Amino acid sequence: MGELRLMKGNEAFAEACIRAGVDAYFGYPITPQSEVLEYLMSQKPYETTGMVVLQAESEVAAINMCYGAGGAGFLPVTSSSSPGISLKMEGVSYIAGAELPLIILNVVRGGPGLGDIQPAQSDYFQATKGGGHGDYRLYVLAPSSVQEMADFVLIAKEMAFKYRNPVMILSDGIIGQMMEKVELFDPIPRRTIQEVEKQAPWATTGKKANRERNIITSLDLDPLKQEQHVYHLRDKYSQMEREDVRFEEISTEDAEYLLVAYGSSARICQKAVDLAREEGIKLGLLRAITLFPFPSKRLAELSNQVKGMLAVEMSLGQMVEDVKLAVNCRVPVEHYGRTGGVIHSPVEVLEALKSKIIK
Repeated sequence: MGELRLMKGNEAFAEACIRAGVDAYFGYPITPQSEVLEYLMSQKPYETTGMVVLQAESEVAAINMCYGAGGAGFLPVTSSSSPGISLKMEGVSYIAGAELPLIILNVVRGGPGLGDIQPAQSDYFQATKGGGHGDYRLYVLAPSSVQEMADFVLIAKEMAFKYRNPVMILSDGIIGQMMEKVELFDPIPRRTIQEVEKQAPWATTGKKANRERNIITSLDLDPLKQEQHVYHLRDKYSQMEREDVRFEEISTEDAEYLLVAYGSSARICQKAVDLAREEGIKLGLLRAITLFPFPSKRLAELSNQVKGMLAVEMSLGQMVEDVKLAVNCRVPVEHYGRTGGVIHSPVEVLEALKSKIIK
């Protein structure tokens, strides 16, 4: 068993970054994710692992520092909350276009605009449909516990290098701020410069006599070459959909109705399933762990079993569009959610199911 600690979600993420052998963190404080930067600064990982931690002068500066570190073959991390992520999006598009590894944490708060500092899930579109400009995708993970805030760092690291692509961990103010027991994995040594050069032959590690120059860019003024590059990226995203979809099912074996949720909403829905079962309603839950790639295939299969689905999220309805696309009109799909930082309860979810789906 690994080391056990009682930690906030933000702290667990930060500690996991140190233990995962991440090379650098560049960020800027914003509620409700500021504990990530505060924890990293307090731990001084440069003295133990060599990990660089720097508070940049802005979110825009932070993401471009990540661009530079990723271009040198290292694994950088950045974190922010909704408005700060918006500021980073130009750089995220550049990094996706240049095919560089990066881990991004978004601890979502209410919006639009400055909104408030309460939890929300209204950044789903931004995370899964681009957010920045151009034809690109992020690999998106949605933790629903403090434990997963730590564990998903290892998955994100694996996916960032497997696909040479930014990975977003889409959390929210509940998961980031709440405290739970966490079992921390054993530390993984950071790669040496020699290991970086061996594992990332594409990186800008200095001109070597036995290879051509490595040039990191997302720019190609020849439209035909740029088109081929975009097709290459598309193939990579298709590979994600074939090989790395993640989800969890709860009480779906005999389910006649299905809740679809992610993150903190999935935790709330677990209790709603229990309440429904106590009333004799055969309710199940599909919890999406990857929001891109989305578990569309499994939802399509479940649509042949259940009478209807309710997408539950703390927004006006964003993930519900992907649920409808997956189901393709086989069964009714409705949405229930609160927004602006308001959190729904299990009782509210069950009542919404009865009024919208069971009727």
